[in-house]
Amino acid sequence: MTRIPHHAVVFVGDGRKALFLRNEGNEKFPNLRVEAVFEDMNPPAHSQGTDRPGRVSKSSGHRSAVGMTDWHELEEHRFVKQVADALEQVIRSDRSTALVVVAPPRALADVRSALHPDVKRRVVAELARDLTKHSVGDIEKHLLDR
Repeated sequence: MTRIPHHAVVFVGDGRKALFLRNEGNEKFPNLRVEAVFEDMNPPAHSQGTDRPGRVSKSSGHRSAVGMTDWHELEEHRFVKQVADALEQVIRSDRSTALVVVAPPRALADVRSALHPDVKRRVVAELARDLTKHSVGDIEKHLLDR
């Protein structure tokens, strides 16, 4: 069971959507309320960049292809950084706030690397799951069942 202190912020996110929830209940009976919702519009790859990989000419006269850029992945990393900055502002505005982070493994790693060390010290629990498509009630149940 994940302990969510009263007034703690619960971050639930992935590379495309993020929720900031606040526990208005207590550790035993959490009552999560939505404080902010972020959604990223990640358009098709062809509208984000070129559809063919570039080529590099070497001094020996040989040309080789450069690997395809994954525009969706780059956008997801950018979005996580943007949301982490917003999360930092929320956490810094309330000096006593604890933080619970819920994200799929890859996004969780991105969030960890994007958070400032002062904010990382406030993390009281992490859950490597994608709960962004769940209702707030379901998120509470997943956190209690953990």
